[in-house]
Amino acid sequence: MRIKWFSLVRIAGLLLVLLYHFFQGIFPGGFIGVDVFFAFSGFLITSLLIDEFAKRQEIDIIGFLRRRFYRIFPPLVFMILIAVPFTLFIRKDFVANIGTQIAGALGFVTNFYELLSGGSYESQFIPHLFVHTWSLALEVHYYILWGLAVWFLAKKSQSLGQFRGSIFLISTGIFLLSFLSMFVSSFLTKNFSSLYFSSWTHIFPFFAGTALATVSGVQHIGANFKKQVRTWTLQQTLGMVAGGFSVLLVLGFLLRFDNIFTYLIGFLIATISALAMILGARILHEKTPKQEEPIWLTFIADTSYGVYLFHWPFYIIFSQLMGNIWAVLLTTLLSFAFAAVSFYILEPVLAGKKPDLFGIELDVKSVAKPIFYSLLPLTLMSFFIIFTAPKIGAFEEDLMINSLKQADSKMQLTRSQADQKTATEYNVAPGTTLIGDSVALRANEWLQEAIPGVQLDAAVSRNLESGLEIYQTDINNKVLLQNAVLALGTNTVPNYEEALNKIVDQLPKGHRLILVTPYDGRVAGDPNSDLMKTRQYQLDLAKKYDYVYVADWYQTAIDNPTIWYGTDYVHFGSEGESIAMGGQLYAQTIKSALDQASQGPVKP
Repeated sequence: MRIKWFSLVRIAGLLLVLLYHFFQGIFPGGFIGVDVFFAFSGFLITSLLIDEFAKRQEIDIIGFLRRRFYRIFPPLVFMILIAVPFTLFIRKDFVANIGTQIAGALGFVTNFYELLSGGSYESQFIPHLFVHTWSLALEVHYYILWGLAVWFLAKKSQSLGQFRGSIFLISTGIFLLSFLSMFVSSFLTKNFSSLYFSSWTHIFPFFAGTALATVSGVQHIGANFKKQVRTWTLQQTLGMVAGGFSVLLVLGFLLRFDNIFTYLIGFLIATISALAMILGARILHEKTPKQEEPIWLTFIADTSYGVYLFHWPFYIIFSQLMGNIWAVLLTTLLSFAFAAVSFYILEPVLAGKKPDLFGIELDVKSVAKPIFYSLLPLTLMSFFIIFTAPKIGAFEEDLMINSLKQADSKMQLTRSQADQKTATEYNVAPGTTLIGDSVALRANEWLQEAIPGVQLDAAVSRNLESGLEIYQTDINNKVLLQNAVLALGTNTVPNYEEALNKIVDQLPKGHRLILVTPYDGRVAGDPNSDLMKTRQYQLDLAKKYDYVYVADWYQTAIDNPTIWYGTDYVHFGSEGESIAMGGQLYAQTIKSALDQASQGPVKP
């Protein structure tokens, strides 16, 4: 039984995800689209299991898992076989360790792989082509564990009412425990990706949908739902669907991945809004018995899973080859095309059913052979790319080399530092200490050249809070040189004002402070982003204190768009020339600020 208007829920989730990935700077909270899918999956799967119990008084767990396998696994394999050969058109960095990524995707453990590898969902030097399959991993974990749980409950239940009640109580309990785990953990972690990827803290939307299924369902619906159908007007029903979608859309504009509010209540509001859409769509089905769902709506909903699978690797690949708009258009076109082939032809063939393409039945045998023979060379090509792919990309290798150079340089400087002290009023050693993040680490070579003798301490994923710890350690050990450069802020923190104030307050007498403004092209120009607020506060501090100076890397980055082609818009350069250009610009921006500072006062 197909419920009309459920397509609206699927499309809403897909739209949010696509807007987020395609236009992250404008739509930073679109990642909640995945939570819409989670809530809907929980609702639909549990509804179907309740219907099966009502009909047969038992659950065929093997049949359930088999159906899930045929729906999920073949499109996933198809996507990988299609996407991997496209990597031949982009640099090798994007296929580094791709075999492990594919194994994680096919084993439905991508979320664990990203957690163990320290991957950030939003900020990766080279985005993983299959990082989006983390959500698929959570779905499969839910299907297996919840399917077994419902099968067990079916064996113990004496009636449909008892079965529904047991499901409601257990799913509500798991929902509360999972949500509270995310709520509490958000205060205890500095890496929100660990909460986002977790099968435990992020599974509560599934069980919100599961609880709703015991009330409304698909075929066998509860008494309360029947009452709602009778009492609600068509306008009220449409209002619920539109209201739920409107809230989701607003959240898509307001939420940010690295903001604690998202984890305290943002995901919860998104889940409730998704439930409102689901319930509204279910009632709308009953309210419109003679109204048919438009075919284009059905098509987008049917292909939504395939589009979700294809769009991310295609977008990553095409965005390296062309401008964003063209990449979006080509990604959308090919994603829908391959998703349609998967849903209307490939999946029915593998399941032993007759493919039905827009009402036209196709002969299985005539379709199966061409599909098989077309996939064979793609499989061979994919294996070749996997076995020839480097273990790490050139970018990561560069960072590792720069880290080693930095460590050696710092050791030499520390040894000689005592001899470098001058008998100034404040007894401060001349020179420059630079504490930075991965952007500064990428520019190591050019910083050493532009600022001879610079004491550089840069590390991947460092933010203002972790940088403050390094800064305090240098102060306590009396190794902070006269000019202290803080190249931090790209990895944003919500308490940037507090961190920057501590940096200024703790600066010892006789020193100057140079703040390097951060740049992230994905949020550049957005006054509501933490990054832009951080930059503005840095500029304000420089106006307030005459011993605080600004190296405006943000403005330099804006003025030189060529260094960002084919990048993640945080780490400059995609090939030798643009890397060198970006490194020189970064180093020169800081050097110019140091030259200005050398003419100004120190902290009295």
